[in-house]
Amino acid sequence: MSEEITRITQLHMQGFHCSQIIMIMGLEMQKKNNPDLVRGMNGLAGGLGFAGKNCGTLTGGVCLLSLYGGRGELEERENSHLNEMIQELVDWFEETFGKEYGGIDCQHIMNNDPWNRLTRCPDVVVKTYFKVKEILEDHGFLSSELDIDTY
Repeated sequence: MSEEITRITQLHMQGFHCSQIIMIMGLEMQKKNNPDLVRGMNGLAGGLGFAGKNCGTLTGGVCLLSLYGGRGELEERENSHLNEMIQELVDWFEETFGKEYGGIDCQHIMNNDPWNRLTRCPDVVVKTYFKVKEILEDHGFLSSELDIDTY
């Protein structure tokens, strides 16, 4: 797990946004690289294009769950548990960060203070990433050998 936290920190310091970091980490779990997808995740940054709406970490986490459980080709089917997984993440995010910061929008978490990008966002990203991993494991998408219980 410490390697993952180090990687998240590295990506943050390289200037990637929360939504992008979540997706990069998910792609790396699959041993994949997809710059087009990561580029597309940029639109979620700062709460939907820096509009201050839903936190990019949350929407990025939803996208990561969908990367595993969504439909991408004609012959594929969406996993029957995808919406349940998404709801679990949203409920957890609201309970964890909505209560702490007064809402789940980026503007609530940032509280009009750019310093919070450095102080709050890394914690939000790390905890959300590990929650997404936990949800994926609980629904059979990841090996149970992953150390996700110590965050």
